[in-house]
Amino acid sequence: MPHGSAARALVVVVDDDLSMREYLPLLLREFGFDAEVFASAQGFLESGLLERVDCLLLDVAMPGMSGLELQKVLARGPRAIPIVFITGEANDTVRARVFAAGAVDCLFKPFADTALRRAVNAALRAG
Repeated sequence: MPHGSAARALVVVVDDDLSMREYLPLLLREFGFDAEVFASAQGFLESGLLERVDCLLLDVAMPGMSGLELQKVLARGPRAIPIVFITGEANDTVRARVFAAGAVDCLFKPFADTALRRAVNAALRAG
């Protein structure tokens, strides 16, 4: 559920891929969500949005802190943030690891808009 009264759910995208940071917020807003984007896990952690985010779209492999490392950091936090991983690496081992650590879904790039909508909606229900 979105935090705050009558607020739209806030979906945060953390991805070092510029094209994803440009495209995903437009698509998420079209779906009716609020969206913020960050090029790095550190940027997101320093943003002050940790308490407001309702769903995190998180790239697995990024320079600096990886998506998997950020997932571990967030797991130690005061509240669970539902995570949907996105990755260009179609690898069942990575997929198994993110699910084992509590991810709601893992989408392989390129993914269909409908798959993204389904994954975000599932994450919001889980949160």
